Formats: sequence, structure tokens, C-alpha cells
Amino acid sequence: MSETLSQPVTLSNSAVKRINAILAKSGGEPSLRISVEGGGCSGFSYKYDLTEGREADDLVIERDGARVLVDPVSLVYLEGSVVDFVDDLMGQSFQIRNPNAVASCGCGTSFTV
Repeated sequence: MSETLSQPVTLSNSAVKRINAILAKSGGEPSLRISVEGGGCSGFSYKYDLTEGREADDLVIERDGARVLVDPVSLVYLEGSVVDFVDDLMGQSFQIRNPNAVASCGCGTSFTV
């Protein structure tokens, strides 16, 4: 049997490494919350927050010490996505490869479904 079960949202190795670095600086037992909000140049935008709390209906993604929370409403838009962290000439950022997005803005922070 496989050690990793299929998750509705997955984390890349670089995202896990960056999340762990962020959480280590925060103290306590924080999680990274990823949510989807209305707005942005393409209709919806991704939001990232550090939080100590978690709701009973949150999806909890844990991998190698990194903990990410996604609320049920946001999960509808994020289902099947891969959270990645990119460090290139354009800068450093989390990027979400979202198969539900039919269009996105140039900076990758907003999308349309």
C-alpha cells in the first residue's frame, strides 16, 4: 500500500521546504492557510495567511512537517491543484498550478474558473 494517499491539493518539494522555513520563524504551531477570495484582475485571487487555529471542516495537508489548511469553500476552486514555490529571476513566490483555472493573470495570483 502506498504511504501517500491521494490528496485533493498537493505540495511540491520546494513548497514544503519554504513552508517549513516560514513556519519555523513563527514560533508556536502555526499553519499556512491558503484560501480563494473574489477579486483580482482575473476574478478570484489566492490568499496566504499564517494561523494558529483551524476549523473543524478544514482540509489539513501535512507533509514533512509542513502544514497547510484549506477551507471547504476554497477547496472547491483548488481541487486537484499543486502548490509550488518558485525562486527565479522574477523573484520568489508561491504558485498554484490549478487545473480548474481557465485563465489567469500574468503574475499568477488571480484566476478565472
